[in-house]
Amino acid sequence: MQGQCTTRESTTYSTNTIQIVHGLVWAHSASYDLINWFDLDHALVPSEPFDAISCISGSATILPGDKPVILYTGVDANYNQVQNLATPKNESDPLLVEWVKYSGNPLMTPPDGVNGDNFRDPTTAWQGPDGTWKVVIGSYSNNQGMAILYKSQDFIHWTMHQDPLYLSSKTEMWECPDFFPVSINGTNGVDTSIENPSVRHVMKASFNSHDVYIVGTYVNEQERFLPDADLTGTSSDLRFDYGKFYASKSFFDGKKNRRILCAWVNESDSMEDDLKKGGYGLQSIPRQIWLDRNGKQLVQWPVEELNSLRDNEVYVYGKQLESGLVFEVSGITASQADIEIMFELPKLEEAEFIDTSLVDPQLICDRQDASVTGKFGPFGLLALATKDLAEQTAIFFRIFRDHKDYKVLMCSDQKRSSLRNELDKTTYGAFVDIDPHREMVSLRTLIDHSIIESFGGKGRSVITTRVYPKLAINDEAHLFAFNNGSLSVRVSRLNAWSMNKAQITAGGKPKLYPRISRGRSKEYDP
Repeated sequence: MQGQCTTRESTTYSTNTIQIVHGLVWAHSASYDLINWFDLDHALVPSEPFDAISCISGSATILPGDKPVILYTGVDANYNQVQNLATPKNESDPLLVEWVKYSGNPLMTPPDGVNGDNFRDPTTAWQGPDGTWKVVIGSYSNNQGMAILYKSQDFIHWTMHQDPLYLSSKTEMWECPDFFPVSINGTNGVDTSIENPSVRHVMKASFNSHDVYIVGTYVNEQERFLPDADLTGTSSDLRFDYGKFYASKSFFDGKKNRRILCAWVNESDSMEDDLKKGGYGLQSIPRQIWLDRNGKQLVQWPVEELNSLRDNEVYVYGKQLESGLVFEVSGITASQADIEIMFELPKLEEAEFIDTSLVDPQLICDRQDASVTGKFGPFGLLALATKDLAEQTAIFFRIFRDHKDYKVLMCSDQKRSSLRNELDKTTYGAFVDIDPHREMVSLRTLIDHSIIESFGGKGRSVITTRVYPKLAINDEAHLFAFNNGSLSVRVSRLNAWSMNKAQITAGGKPKLYPRISRGRSKEYDP
C-alpha cells in the first residue's frame, strides 16, 4: 500500500509501505521533478508497542508554518490497527530523512463496533473555517464500508464524529480512502482545506481490487458528504483506472497549482517471479487530475515532466486504416515509448447497436477481444508485439450506437500478451465519455517493458496493465496500429517517441524499490 506523497518547497517525497521479513515499513524516496528519484533510508519501521507488527499506510499533512507531520496506521502488539503520529527529527533537513514517532501514540484506536483489523489508512487532514482539523479513516462495520471522520483542535487529541462522513452497504472494507476538493472552473488543483462554492469534492475508496470514487458536495457545517450518485459496488462505479491500479493517494502541488495522483500497480506473474526480480509491484506514472467540464467525472493525464524523457519523435498524419490493415510504427524503441494517436470515424450511423445499461464493459472486451471483427472496431495499437504478432497487447476501441447517442468502448486485451503460461491475462474495459460526433477518439499509451498505461478520450478513461512477453522484449518489441473492424477509420495524427531512462539513485540498505523494478529492466524505463 502507498503512503501519501507530499510537496515541500520543490521536493516531492514518496513514502510507500513495503513488505520485509518483520512486517511492513515505510520506504522513502525523493524527487525534484516526479520523474527522477533517489532512494533514502526507511522513514518508519516497526519499533514500538503501537506499531510492533507493521507500519502500514497513511498520509502526510503540512501544518501552518510549513511543518510536515505523518499520520499512519500501526499494527500493535495485539494486531489491532491504530493511528499514530510522526514528525521530522530535523525540520531544516530538505529531505526530511529521519522521522520521530510521537511518545503519546496511538492517537486513535478502533471504536466500538469496528474490528481491530478494519481501521486504517488515514487521509491527508484538512482544516475547517473554524480551524478544526479533520481526517478520514477507512473502516468496515455492520456490513458497510465507510469513511470514519475524526476532528481535532491540536492534531494530537482526536474525537470521532458521531456519523461517518460517508458509508455504503454495497462496498467492502474501505482501504486507502482519499477526500479532496476539485475546482469547477478549470484544471488547476486546490489545497485540501479549500471550501467554497467554486469546488466540488471527491470521495475515493479502495476495495475489491479497484479504486472507485464519487463526486459530490461537502457540507462543512453538517459534516456531510452528499454524492451525486451512490456507490454500487459494480462496474458502473467510476474508477481512477480500470486495470491494475490500487491504493492511490493524491496531493496538492502548490508550486504548480495542480493535484497529483499516484498508485500501486501490482504484478501479474507468480511469487517465484517476484523473488527473482527482487520486488513486488511498482508505482504508476504520477498523474495530474481535475474535474471534467461536464462535472461528472475526473480527468487524468501524465505529469508534464514526463515529456522531458521523450526522444526521437516519429509521426504519421492522415493515414487511412482499411479493414484488416496493420502497419508498424517504426523508428522508435517500442519497449519504452510514448504514443499519442487520434482517430477520425466516418459513417458513424453504421455503428452497431448496444444497450449499454445492461452490459459490463469488461465483459464485452473479453468476449469481443482484438481478434473479433465488428463494424467500427476493434482499432487501436498493438504494443509489445513480436514481428509476426504471436505476442501482442492490444489497446483498442469499439464504437456502438445506444438508444440516444454513440458509445465509445476502450479495451486492453492481454490474451496474447505472452507465450508464457500461468500469468494473469485479464482483459480490461471501460466506456469513454466522449461524443465521437464532436471530437476524435484519442489514445495516449505509455509503454515501459512490463507496464502499459493507456489514457483514452484525453484522460477520461484509463487502463493500466502488467504484461510479460517472452519474445517481444527490448529490441525485439514492435509497435503497430491496426484496424480489425469491417469499416475503415482514419489516423488523423500519430506522434510517437522513444523514452529515455529516468535517473534512479539507490542509497542506504538494500530494499524493494517502489519505482525501479519494471519487468526485465532493473531501472525505471518510462
